[in-house]
Amino acid sequence: MLIGINGYEAVIPRFGYDQKTDLPARVGSGEYCFELLLNLNKIDKKNSYIIYLPQSPTSDLPNESSRWHYKIVRPRTMWTLVGLSLEFLLRRSKPDVFFSPTHYLPIFAPNKSVISILDVSYVRYPALFRKSDLNQLTKWTRYSVGKARQVFTISKSSKDDIIKEYGIAESRVVVTYPGIKSEIRNPKSETNSKFKMQNSKLLDRKYGIGGQYILFVGTLQPRKNVARLIEAFSRIERSDISLIVIGKKGWLYEEILEAPKKFDIEDKVKFLDFVPDEDLPVFYKNAVCFVLPSLYEGFGLPVLEAMKYGCPVVTSNVSSLPEAGGNAALYVDPESADDIAAKIEKVLNDEKLRKDMIEKGYKQVKKFSWEKTARETLKALEGLMIND
Repeated sequence: MLIGINGYEAVIPRFGYDQKTDLPARVGSGEYCFELLLNLNKIDKKNSYIIYLPQSPTSDLPNESSRWHYKIVRPRTMWTLVGLSLEFLLRRSKPDVFFSPTHYLPIFAPNKSVISILDVSYVRYPALFRKSDLNQLTKWTRYSVGKARQVFTISKSSKDDIIKEYGIAESRVVVTYPGIKSEIRNPKSETNSKFKMQNSKLLDRKYGIGGQYILFVGTLQPRKNVARLIEAFSRIERSDISLIVIGKKGWLYEEILEAPKKFDIEDKVKFLDFVPDEDLPVFYKNAVCFVLPSLYEGFGLPVLEAMKYGCPVVTSNVSSLPEAGGNAALYVDPESADDIAAKIEKVLNDEKLRKDMIEKGYKQVKKFSWEKTARETLKALEGLMIND
């Protein structure tokens, strides 16, 4: 079987490049696409692949082989709508199955086509999106869902939302839980006190961070609820602790950046625009706890990343987050700054609870891997040919 994959998200960064490696700083759909490409190449020794790209593949993507080919498609402007559409209209290549790990299909997509919808936050919280983005997401996603044979998503919560919004059969929506970034490695072998001390020094030297801190990791956008997290943090009566916010500026982020001044804690909140993947474990390992108070998530990968590094997690009790956190996290009402503050203080003040959350977190993480995601994705793609 010849499988075609839209690789756009893996090579075109929405949030710039890693300053050290000059590779795309991948988050969300970019990370999802990249990890699927890596792991499909790793596990599948039977099928052949064409990966469609708007530019040359990045150096961290798999090398070409007899089964694995990259095809540069032009023009790059409106690439999926124009470039890929022309590719299939003119039948320059003929994949048996075409997989677009985004919301969007080209107009002239192959008959057996599949898309991914990681979440429908644009439906649940339209006011949190720019009008131009919302218009594209709303119209093009509905069109693509109508054409796709199947829709992949990353949680049961998102599956339910997709079925409700688009009125499609349950059998057409396939849940494939995501894994954790391949760059983030084995945690337990590096949790001794000497290692933690060395990493504490690195935090101080490289990032100017000393003492205890609460951690947030995610794109700065309204859906992540960071402004309310800052409000909640302002209510915690501890002078010896800070809040570290790691994340690229997304959209409508001004309120987030202004929140520390609004709540008179400018000296206790530190924003870090970008932290390379090799440094993220240091932040998780040394944090008192990780907090993700999102209003809505397709899955919430940072929850697992934190747990992998022995960091207790406080997160929202909505959407897919209980699926990610299982019984290892402490859950909050994301609409209540008081509840967020209370749960953070509970973790701060109860060492036994912290240890219990850490151990449960290690167990929860073992349920998820990108290789498992790839195997379930491949099974569904092969099923399109078998069931035709």
